[in-house]
Parts: sequence; C-alpha cells; structure tokens
Amino acid sequence: MTDLSPAAQAVMTAIIEISPAPADEIAAATLRAAADEVVPVPEHLLEFGIRKQLLAIADELEGAQ
Repeated sequence: MTDLSPAAQAVMTAIIEISPAPADEIAAATLRAAADEVVPVPEHLLEFGIRKQLLAIADELEGAQ
C-alpha cells in the first residue's frame, strides 16, 4: 500500500476497523459525499480550500493499493 498522509491514514484506519469491504473505495466515496454536503458550491476562498482538501484526500485514498 502507498504511504498515506496522516489525514488519509486516519480515514483508512477508521474504515478498516468497521468494514470488510475495500476500505480505500469506501473512504474516498465518503469524503467526496462529505465535500458535496459541507461545501456543495464554494463561494469563498476558505470554502474552496476546505473542499479541495477533502477531495485531495479522497484522490489519495483512491490511488492507494
């Protein structure tokens, strides 16, 4: 498995503990859903940054094998 950032590793660890399904796919989908709910349409720079960070972690998890 790829070395993950601390944020991505925390998400991956939590998912592995609760689900037998592919953790990387579940974690990435969860973060994408959270980004859509928390910041559906960024209107300010701070909101854009939050959404970008969530989606970056999701991208990282999708690339982890």
